[in-house]
Amino acid sequence: MANNVTTVDDYRVLTGPQKAAILLLSLGEEQSGKIFAMMDDEEIREISVIMASLGSISSTIVEKLFLEFAEGISNTGSLIGSFESTERLLLKTLPKDRVQLIMDEIRGPAGRTMWDKLGNVNEQVLANYLKNEYPQTVAVVLSKIKADHSSKVLALLPETFALEVIMRMLRMEVVQKEVLDDVEQTLRAEFMSNLARGSRRDSHELIAEIFNNLDRATEGRFMAALEERNRESADRVKSLMFTFEDLVRVDGQGIQVLLRQAPKDQLALSLKTASEQIKELFFKNMSERAGKMLKEDMEALGPVRVRDVEEAQSAIVLLTKELAASGEIQISEGGEQDEIVY
Repeated sequence: MANNVTTVDDYRVLTGPQKAAILLLSLGEEQSGKIFAMMDDEEIREISVIMASLGSISSTIVEKLFLEFAEGISNTGSLIGSFESTERLLLKTLPKDRVQLIMDEIRGPAGRTMWDKLGNVNEQVLANYLKNEYPQTVAVVLSKIKADHSSKVLALLPETFALEVIMRMLRMEVVQKEVLDDVEQTLRAEFMSNLARGSRRDSHELIAEIFNNLDRATEGRFMAALEERNRESADRVKSLMFTFEDLVRVDGQGIQVLLRQAPKDQLALSLKTASEQIKELFFKNMSERAGKMLKEDMEALGPVRVRDVEEAQSAIVLLTKELAASGEIQISEGGEQDEIVY
């Protein structure tokens, strides 16, 4: 009787599903069974049909397949982990509401437990949430997080409310596990999930913040490299790194240098929509006569387009950065070490 079993001996003609079928056959029943359990019915049917029609597979084919597989999973960049890819993977095997809960946890503040996570939430954000809760609930929360963080949150609460919380904390005995579980569940369902959904920042804003904290030379190298790769992204990051209102980080001497360099018509236009703080910063570093002339120039402009003002402000910001890069002015980072005392 003739042998009708065909032999697969040309690796180049194999399709992706055929490779998957061969790989599963090679793994053995226990391991392949675990993989089948994670597939949907359509995928199982497709792979099963291919398995049944493969015939004999040479050892050379199996060896090449495993080499390709090993190279594929070890090749840097071939696997990309992200919130989105993780969420898609979880949705294939878990209910949607459970996946949402897991992803909210992941996107939320770092920490193994709920109380660890709360310790990493900005004190102003936490205080804004807690001020609408019952004093007893707030007392439980503040008793579970670190004292230094509790003190910052407490100081931001309305004084009468904060005093009530303090009294509850003083009278508090051992908190029952059921109470703790209830508070934790409420925080997880209401506060953490909302915080996670609201914390998805624009990636350009994140890079701008990081670049702002680099020294000028390092920032310049990274920005130059980014400009080569993606000019549009580089321009957006630049626009986010230092705004017109950030000129408050320039000291009086620096503002005077800027005033000497900036075109007068551009300066007048840029100040049309500026905050009173910025206007005051400029006027107090000018002579009375020069300040009066600048105010007259601003009034003489009349109604102007917002776009024109923004372009003028961008030009002033660019000039400020150029002067900072050349060392002619200093831009403070806004931290306590940059504060000036007299």
